[in-house]
Amino acid sequence: MTGTAGGSGTSSLPDAPGGGGAAGRRPDRAVWTRVDGIQGASLDLLNARIGRRHYAPHAHDEFAIGVCVDGLETMRYRGERLYSAAGSIVVIEPGEAHTGGPADQGGFAYLCLYPTAELVAAASGWDGGLPHFREPIVGDPDLAGRLRLAHRSLRLADDPLEGENRLLEVLGAIVRRHAVRVPPGGSAPRGASGIARAVAARLSDEIVGPPTLAEVAADLGLSRYQLLRAFRDSMGMPPYAWLAQHRVARARTLLDAGHRPAEAASLVGFADQAHLTRWFRRVLGVTPGAYRNSVQDRVRRRPAS
Repeated sequence: MTGTAGGSGTSSLPDAPGGGGAAGRRPDRAVWTRVDGIQGASLDLLNARIGRRHYAPHAHDEFAIGVCVDGLETMRYRGERLYSAAGSIVVIEPGEAHTGGPADQGGFAYLCLYPTAELVAAASGWDGGLPHFREPIVGDPDLAGRLRLAHRSLRLADDPLEGENRLLEVLGAIVRRHAVRVPPGGSAPRGASGIARAVAARLSDEIVGPPTLAEVAADLGLSRYQLLRAFRDSMGMPPYAWLAQHRVARARTLLDAGHRPAEAASLVGFADQAHLTRWFRRVLGVTPGAYRNSVQDRVRRRPAS
């Protein structure tokens, strides 16, 4: 499930289906909230209403677990065109390329949270192994309601312990009901997926001065055409686009840490701030400066004891 940043306050964004009327009647809006102290780490929450924007293919380092609360969303994920209506839970796994946008003129609204794979696995209560969701669209009204309540409790931060408990309980239930376990050290992906992951790892390691396609292909014993085809088939985008959105993800972390946009642009390999801004808007729907202000202006929760 994709996301944007920007705006302030949450009064015009829905907490339940039908909470704000038809999405197409209002401009696109989204609000990020960062919650600290969740199992020793921070957790990002998103509350969004989208009427027009369609997001370019991108991926998250964490899970994106959300619930559609109004309208109908469409996205491309694992080579398929999917739709999620109000009441549907959407689960996007880390590193999985996807798009997102309204399926019709009415738009859609959703709540989303971005837990790490480690947090999701720990909440499941499984003794080892990582969760894998074969189906990204989950129809489970009970869990959809519990996910909304957990999101609201975390965002309002009236009772930090309650918010954390609701989060861990609903994550565990989603995994146990709808995921399968991948054993530790399970077989590595082969074919196009294995090639794509090898290329992505190389680009990530050399993010500021990336190698040429010819260099990467030669190291993998492939032609440039074979590499491009395998990467696009697996990731849904060419390597240059993957690298750009990965740089955006790195820049976002730097902005969170207090760096200015121009500094972040240089540190992740963009030519200049304008280059960062173009890609940042394409992936997240807002400028780096607006994102930085949105996150830093939010009240952060104290760690739960």
